[in-house]
Amino acid sequence: MDPNPPKLGLIAGGGQIPALIRDVCQAEGRPLFIAALNGFCEPENVGDAEHDWFDLPQVGRLLKALKAAGVQQVCLCGRVSKPDFSALKPDWRGAMLLPKLIKAALIGDDALLRVVTDTFEGEGFHVVGVDALMQGLLVREQVYSARQPTEQQAGDIKLAMAAARDLGIADHGQAAVAAHGIVVGLEDDAGTDALLLRMTSRPEVRGGVLAKCVKPQQDRRVDLPTIGVTTIENAAAAGLSGIAVEAGAALIVDAAATAAAADRLGLFLIGQRHGG
Repeated sequence: MDPNPPKLGLIAGGGQIPALIRDVCQAEGRPLFIAALNGFCEPENVGDAEHDWFDLPQVGRLLKALKAAGVQQVCLCGRVSKPDFSALKPDWRGAMLLPKLIKAALIGDDALLRVVTDTFEGEGFHVVGVDALMQGLLVREQVYSARQPTEQQAGDIKLAMAAARDLGIADHGQAAVAAHGIVVGLEDDAGTDALLLRMTSRPEVRGGVLAKCVKPQQDRRVDLPTIGVTTIENAAAAGLSGIAVEAGAALIVDAAATAAAADRLGLFLIGQRHGG
């Protein structure tokens, strides 16, 4: 381990991942500043770390705070939903960036995030991915659950993986649902949980599978597909038989708890390479 690691600026959205990275940094003695995003990051995930709170459009204030804190590396992590741009009240720097963000958002999330990462790098920060900080969060090529997919379910996994891949190429999402040889659901801007919620009202989905994979063209330092206990619970509520996630290109939050949830609810959970 580097005896003098560069100070990390954690741009923290919702979910558990910011807290996991905070704990690793504190355990390793790595200097850390958390830029917690109002409306997304939970206060308990900040804890006693050096931090401040920011609204999404406060770009100038955020960049100034990162520099004042001596941050050298930046990691974007946690859930952040696409904002209503018309309702934002940006500072001067945010207002300058807003037209570029709106144009990118019309293309897709990957285009939007590229504008964000380019902005940080243009200010001299080095952007790092969650997986670079916590290799243990990467999905492995293995069956996590006691249950394994049947031959028919393996066919549905292949279909759903291909559909998710095509969706990603179009920069529209990272997940798809297939059931009984047919693709029945595709992720949109609302995310995976919303996709699964839509599936609960469709009886033909029962016994199907959810697949999540990375967008082929995306910058893998940001927005890797992520699953956790909630994903398992929502898939079970939709009547699905299991979940397949792209190994080496997605994150699993608390693998032991997620696998235990799959076993408790009777689902399979598998990490596999695309095309596997």
